[in-house]
Amino acid sequence: MKALLSYSVALIALLGGIKLAERSPLAKICSCWPPMRNTSHIKPEVASQEFVPIGSYGSEVDLVNPDHTIQLDYSEDQGKRLFYQYCVWCHADSTPAGPSNRSNVTPDPPILTDAAFLKGQSDAALEQAVALGGSAIGKSPMMPPYGSTLKREDILDLIRYMRKIAASSTAQASPNTQASTRSNSQ
Repeated sequence: MKALLSYSVALIALLGGIKLAERSPLAKICSCWPPMRNTSHIKPEVASQEFVPIGSYGSEVDLVNPDHTIQLDYSEDQGKRLFYQYCVWCHADSTPAGPSNRSNVTPDPPILTDAAFLKGQSDAALEQAVALGGSAIGKSPMMPPYGSTLKREDILDLIRYMRKIAASSTAQASPNTQASTRSNSQ
């Protein structure tokens, strides 16, 4: 009982000392104390001046125009998460960690955000490729089947993300392509 009482007194004294230290002149000088400073005057840095509509779940930098941000809805944002977790390592030219493994896979896997490739693929064919793996559809056996790893809804979210990025990149590229075609013909 005596030890519990002395422990309680020591704890109260320690907490009281901390409260006094927060109010001391030293607290204003030292940047390391108090640990929770008022940071309401600090404004967060904004990566882009582009308007982000309310209800947007995520965004992706456009592959063609890095100054443009593509807004994603919830399912597309979930697809983005899955793409960067499972697909980017072989189906993109670069990854968040650096170069992709695409050059080490035979045959070369397609870039999954390439509009030309996606245009020729139905959602059902893409879903089958992801669920059953490369060897089941006559492609590289190095692509594992994700049908037991991902739910059907996850695979469809992944497909929605790929199509959104490809469509947006195509829309961004088409004015530039048209402008360069006009200048070449003149």
